[in-house]
Amino acid sequence: MTRYEPAVDLNAITALDVHVHVESDDHGHFALDEELLDASAAYFKGSENRTPSVQDLARRYRDAGMAAVVFTVDATTATGHPAISSEEIAQAAAEHADVLIPFGSVDPHQGAAAVQRARHLVQEYGVRGFKFHPSLQAFSPDDPAFQPLWAALEELGVPALFHTGQNGIGAGLPGGRGIKLRYSNPLLLDDVAADFPGLTVILAHPSVPWQAEAISMATHKANVYIDLSGWRPKYFPPELVRAAGGLLRRKVLFGSDYPLIAPERWLADFDDLGIDTAHRPGILKQNAAHVLGLR
Repeated sequence: MTRYEPAVDLNAITALDVHVHVESDDHGHFALDEELLDASAAYFKGSENRTPSVQDLARRYRDAGMAAVVFTVDATTATGHPAISSEEIAQAAAEHADVLIPFGSVDPHQGAAAVQRARHLVQEYGVRGFKFHPSLQAFSPDDPAFQPLWAALEELGVPALFHTGQNGIGAGLPGGRGIKLRYSNPLLLDDVAADFPGLTVILAHPSVPWQAEAISMATHKANVYIDLSGWRPKYFPPELVRAAGGLLRRKVLFGSDYPLIAPERWLADFDDLGIDTAHRPGILKQNAAHVLGLR
């Protein structure tokens, strides 16, 4: 087994994308079922590769002069669809450690087994954080039942990145395929950040319709950050643009949500926001490097 060890040279990249999905593996298995993949592609108007593998992502980001945090989401209990292996993602990323940083994902409904697996992924495979999607995984992050998992991640010293706000998965389908948006209200993570102050909590995406809540949390708690993925910057809520260029300029992280949004498209929009150029290196890679413990 090859354990991942980070080898990203920050001087050699222009940006560090903290939100990139592995959508297929080497066995022909996809992260979501076909109906959900199609709905997401329609919602985001697609991209050049709907189902990239780790190898696809390494090639793409190396060619673009960027690095990326890569992950899947384990929503096995909620969806009945087996997840892509986070262990295999970490091993594949180890072969491309100059441009890829693997996060793991565990199914919170698996209780003690999820805690054990999280420890194994960090200690044996070298993953650098974890991705959760409360709406897709159908759980409320503030439920005390999940506190052992947050305590373990705090002890392991790795960040937890949570989907927040509007959800493109299931969008336009009857009942949104049963996916409940309320689980992705960022305020449900305020308890997590307060009760586990040593755990870095990253609120993924503009948290529409709860953007003000997300900004308040990132302002109030030193361990809460916001990634800017999942929306093209030209559609960002005005209050987020003001915060990113001002009060929260050290608390926001570049993310694209590729393959749903191409990083180049995101960066082109970002250029037009009017954010002070002096703050751009922080937003595009330095803030993420700090959160991820990269030198």
